[in-house]
Amino acid sequence: MHQLFTPALFAATLAVVPAIADDSDAWFESRSVLTQQTGEGIYKAVCASCHMPDGQGATGAASYPALADNPTLEYPEYAVMLTLHGQAAMPPLRGVLDDEQIAEVVNYIRTSFGNDYPDDPATPEMVSQTR
Repeated sequence: MHQLFTPALFAATLAVVPAIADDSDAWFESRSVLTQQTGEGIYKAVCASCHMPDGQGATGAASYPALADNPTLEYPEYAVMLTLHGQAAMPPLRGVLDDEQIAEVVNYIRTSFGNDYPDDPATPEMVSQTR
């Protein structure tokens, strides 16, 4: 009888797992694709497909939380951390967006979709420190 999963195959699989485990920078092949600089432009290009154009979120293959009327956005640090590092179905965007772009999109969602958190805006320096 032929054995499909040999010790050599197992060892080769283990060698590949670390490369697969942290693919956060491989979500997008090239940063040059994301040239949008405004929060709204970045949101429409990157975020709206999951969180929806109106920020209402969606449920389907995964659950994408609503950004509309979201009290967790009161603190910019929270949104910066999630945008940089991702969570659940949301990919980390640290390798795709620079500090200015992340600050812009965080400030956009904090002041759009019924959110009214214009005070204490995210800054590129805050993003850099969180990276």
